[in-house]
Amino acid sequence: MRFGLIIRGQYALGDDMRIRLREDLDAARRAEQLGYDLIAKGSHYSSHPFQYIQQIPYLSQVALVAPSLRLVPGVVLLPLHSPLHVAEELASLDVMSNGKLVFGAGIGYREVEFQAFGTTKKQSGPRFEECLTAVKRLWSEDFVTMQGSYFALENANCTVMPVQQPMPPIWIGANANVGIRRAARMADTWFINPHNKIDTIAQQMEVYKRALEDAGKPFPHELPMAREVFVARSRDEAIRLAKPYLEVKYNAYRDWGQDKVMPTGDHFDLDFEDLMTDRFLFGSPAEVTEQILLLQRRFGVNTLVLGIHWAGMPASLAMEQMQMIAEDVVPAVRTA
Repeated sequence: MRFGLIIRGQYALGDDMRIRLREDLDAARRAEQLGYDLIAKGSHYSSHPFQYIQQIPYLSQVALVAPSLRLVPGVVLLPLHSPLHVAEELASLDVMSNGKLVFGAGIGYREVEFQAFGTTKKQSGPRFEECLTAVKRLWSEDFVTMQGSYFALENANCTVMPVQQPMPPIWIGANANVGIRRAARMADTWFINPHNKIDTIAQQMEVYKRALEDAGKPFPHELPMAREVFVARSRDEAIRLAKPYLEVKYNAYRDWGQDKVMPTGDHFDLDFEDLMTDRFLFGSPAEVTEQILLLQRRFGVNTLVLGIHWAGMPASLAMEQMQMIAEDVVPAVRTA
């Protein structure tokens, strides 16, 4: 089992982002010291009510301050971007990290982002597949000619190639069944999202396995999952300490409409205690250890990307979580 952290970097309006960026880079340094495997960074644009450092600039700095960590743009919203831009930026990041890039790709769901980049939700699926196909070709062919619905490559080349050959591993993050089937068909693995309930994931895992069979592919050797985590002396204390921060985050996600693209019956319009049930990893070190082992045994998850720092939470509390998990949870999981 490998462990990583997702640094969302979502901060309140009015915060000094220079200070917050230093804290997020300190978190990456500390993660390396504590033996974590990777750092992931999400992507949103026009992210009111949060401020947000973008993923590629942040991960580029992580490559310098914590060079042993794998870097996961988790996820690049492909329908918003041209494939040549994505291919060259991510290949550059793979070079900067000496071949430690994981290409996390996603489709997005927010109308404000689609409109700002000149597209629509209806176009997002075809654009995603076109973009990913083009990026793969740019990384594996000397010159590419390809006519897409929103781009044209005419004898185009990627001016810097990834260190990893034939290309970095591709993780597709997906909430809905259509995206999970796409992950089976087009990626190395499905990056399981942090907010679908366990029962929902169980249903979706069957969708994924059938799609792998249809594509003639084996179950992936790496199955990553993101989860919100908080460890304390007891489950009640974990809820009490995490609720003021995590509740704000999921209220914003509900307002953004994220649960509108989740499977029927799974949504965020719930009291916090109901929201977290069967969704977040909360409790004592022993309880969280058992929850992680359940994910491993039930689904085959072997890379866990932990969300431990949310808007408004002091950096010191997040650092305490990193250390507690590294010292009290990770060894117990690996021993078991």
